[in-house]
Amino acid sequence: MIPESNSTIESESRFKVPHVYVIIFSLIVIATIATYLVPAGEYERIIDGDGREVVVEGTFTQIESSPVGFLGIFQSLHQGMVDGASIIFFIFIIGGAFGVFRATGALDGAINSISTKMNGKEIYLIPVLMIFFALGGAVFGLAEETIPYIMIITPLALMLGYDSITGAAIVLGGASAGFSAAFMNPFTVGVAQGIAELPIYSGFVPRVVFWLIFVSVSITYVMLYARKIKKDPTKSIMYEEDQKRNDNFNQDGQKITARQGIILGILILTVVVLAFGVMEYGWYITEIAGLFFLMGIIMGIVAKMHVNEIAEAFVKGCEVLVLGALVVGFAYAILVVLQDGKIMDTILHGLASAVSSLPAGLTAVGMYISQAILNFIVPSGSGQAALTMPIMAPLSDLVGVSRQTAVLAFQFGDGISNIFTPTSGYFMAGLAAAGITWTKWVRWVWPLILIQYVLGAIFITIAHLFIF
Repeated sequence: MIPESNSTIESESRFKVPHVYVIIFSLIVIATIATYLVPAGEYERIIDGDGREVVVEGTFTQIESSPVGFLGIFQSLHQGMVDGASIIFFIFIIGGAFGVFRATGALDGAINSISTKMNGKEIYLIPVLMIFFALGGAVFGLAEETIPYIMIITPLALMLGYDSITGAAIVLGGASAGFSAAFMNPFTVGVAQGIAELPIYSGFVPRVVFWLIFVSVSITYVMLYARKIKKDPTKSIMYEEDQKRNDNFNQDGQKITARQGIILGILILTVVVLAFGVMEYGWYITEIAGLFFLMGIIMGIVAKMHVNEIAEAFVKGCEVLVLGALVVGFAYAILVVLQDGKIMDTILHGLASAVSSLPAGLTAVGMYISQAILNFIVPSGSGQAALTMPIMAPLSDLVGVSRQTAVLAFQFGDGISNIFTPTSGYFMAGLAAAGITWTKWVRWVWPLILIQYVLGAIFITIAHLFIF
């Protein structure tokens, strides 16, 4: 066998996968260049009956070009941080609260106890937990709320013999599958159907069937992977990183103390209050951040930590999520450039025009593809609905697609890439909370994303031809 040349070895060792900040900054530069190449344009916008700003179909006009200058590239980062401040500081507060929780030692004790009791039955936790998160995604649009759960489930997965990919996938994969195929999500189905002038949550039964299939496929994918890692942990792409993290856990099998039990009770009560507040009172990130901040303080008091120790643990918890928090601002900067360059509406108009020129049988799938493309630019579900549905709803009337199918195309196009695209802020923060780089996650998740896109196309075709 001929040995590799030194130059080949050196070239391979020199190559490094770009950091996520490098990737997103490159997208900002590309978006800036696009403001010079894509004609500027805009739709008229009005405030609908629910107080949402929506575009008016048929009002697109080209306007004077407004390209973003060289300094605008760098200024967009600050503006992106400002625009994403509510989410960024939400992430920091959640991280700080869990830093206090971790400092109490209750997490290690609980994981040791669970791993002992679940010996040989660990695999059954995956479908149970994923169904829980999928229901959260389907019923109340679980997204940013997944971050606290990731900080609980990931270390549990590690101690049960899986890897951090499995832990993150249980939460992100479950919530995303439920979100994408949602049957009651107020932020996607509710908003889109309202704009399309359809009865809210109509088409419920077909959506439930699609949800069951979609979630089942995602659960199967995660379980097959988890079983492989359980048999041979070295097959995990996170093996080296997870080994270092496992060394930080107390794995001596010590039983959980009474005081730690009380702290775990506080955590469980917090999660219950979180779910109740979101469903009953429409809580969002401000209320949730306040709830977890209070949780951290109470846990520190119960653990008899000095006030300075609580503060130090809070800061350490924030440090863990710096990457994930600030990446939200980077992602928002892309949207800032597209809006300042006045080309967001031009992109939307171009996609709508392309859809309208397709053969009748392909129009529904064309809508789906358009929504999927736009989600890489506008990852907010309600934001994308307000941007696209005022155009896609009347367009569907013209091309022979039911408005119900147009809503279905929107929700699948909007949801699937939320755990794939680096412009999805909560997803990137979730990866940071799990200690997983975006590039390694993509290596694991891309087959599932491809399967989901195919399933989405099949569901939309069936809905177009036989249901709606």
